[in-house]
Amino acid sequence: MAILEKQAWLEMARAAHERTAFGAMGGRVEDVDDEQIVLRLPITDKVRTPFGLLHGGISLFLVETAASSHCAYGIDLDEVTPVGIEISGSHLRAATEGTVKAVGRVLRRGKTHVVHEVDVMLEETGEILCKGRMTNFYKPVVK
Repeated sequence: MAILEKQAWLEMARAAHERTAFGAMGGRVEDVDDEQIVLRLPITDKVRTPFGLLHGGISLFLVETAASSHCAYGIDLDEVTPVGIEISGSHLRAATEGTVKAVGRVLRRGKTHVVHEVDVMLEETGEILCKGRMTNFYKPVVK
């Protein structure tokens, strides 16, 4: 697989995510470039706790989805596969409704590892709900 240009990559990523948990929850990849990715997810009963709050696991799910998806941008997936090896997050605020926006930014990109910081925020207010960090390893594809 060759390295895809931005629009082709976005179409491929959106189609791939439609078949995943992210797609089933109503998530969408909105934008991507070399340094960041933007995802959106509506807060519905699918992502709430029984108490009506956005589930903290969903925030970390968004951290992983953003970082791992961004790792697949601008690389040849026939050569390497991005694999998450570490994730952490701090829950800073709660939300019950609206749209969650996850913005993942590269902190450091090496030859074999990429570290992302991801802000999970309530789009309507801009308040950060969770600040996460994830490291991915580019695992060579065995041919």
